Amino acid sequence: MSTITTDDGVEIFYKDWGPRDAQPVVFHHGWPLSSDDWDGQMLAFLSQGYRVIAHDRRGHGRSAQVYEGHDMDHYAADVATLARALDLRDAIHIGHSTGGGEVARYVARFGEPEGRVAKAVLVAAVPPLMVKTASNPEGLPIEVFDGFRAALAANRAQFFRDVPAGPFYGFNRPGATVQEGVIQNWWRQGMMGSAKAHHDGIKAFSETDQTEDLKAISVPTLVLHGEDDQIVPIADAALKAIGLLRNGKLKTYPGYGHGMLTINADVLNADLLAFAKS
Repeated sequence: MSTITTDDGVEIFYKDWGPRDAQPVVFHHGWPLSSDDWDGQMLAFLSQGYRVIAHDRRGHGRSAQVYEGHDMDHYAADVATLARALDLRDAIHIGHSTGGGEVARYVARFGEPEGRVAKAVLVAAVPPLMVKTASNPEGLPIEVFDGFRAALAANRAQFFRDVPAGPFYGFNRPGATVQEGVIQNWWRQGMMGSAKAHHDGIKAFSETDQTEDLKAISVPTLVLHGEDDQIVPIADAALKAIGLLRNGKLKTYPGYGHGMLTINADVLNADLLAFAKS
């Protein structure tokens, strides 16, 4: 397996496919999944001549199940280590959900300052801030995320079956076509990772204020969000993020849910490729 080791000794697994001299596209997965969640997009970009890279976040997938560092600062620093190790330049960074938060912090703090990033894409992403606070009164109550933590601690295997079978892909909507293989693949990816990383990751994706990250990004940034996202409501995320980005473009999808990159891959891939080539 291909791995890099971070400054604090964490082994990070990554995939790196395609010509080494091609423009790199880096994919950042959501909670509690792995780089496998991007297989459809990686194959699509690979077929168009790009170099495609995706890593398993620390504590997720095949990366080391370490005790500490499950926060947005470490997530972004780990990406920076990977980008330096592979000497990625002129890269396009695409992040889904928590991975979108990782992209925003990496691009703002490392990618742009080091001159490594050409464009960014936030897909159903968590920034700027999910939880309800005095300065973010429209956010979700902390009790929602406490419920996630309680369900994970009580029976992670069942929780990781219920999420994809219900709100993640919108399979709980009337008339939805349920895809059992998609549910099982979500469960498989989740159960590969560390319960500790997943537990701590809830705080990372819900309570990290990334307002300043978004303001700092100047490269062209595409924001994609489903209008029926039951996990990261569009009003709390994309509609706020686009107002903070200096060079952002927003596209929304009526009826699409949080897992649209998988069950609506044909549409998403075409839009992602068009942005990459623009």
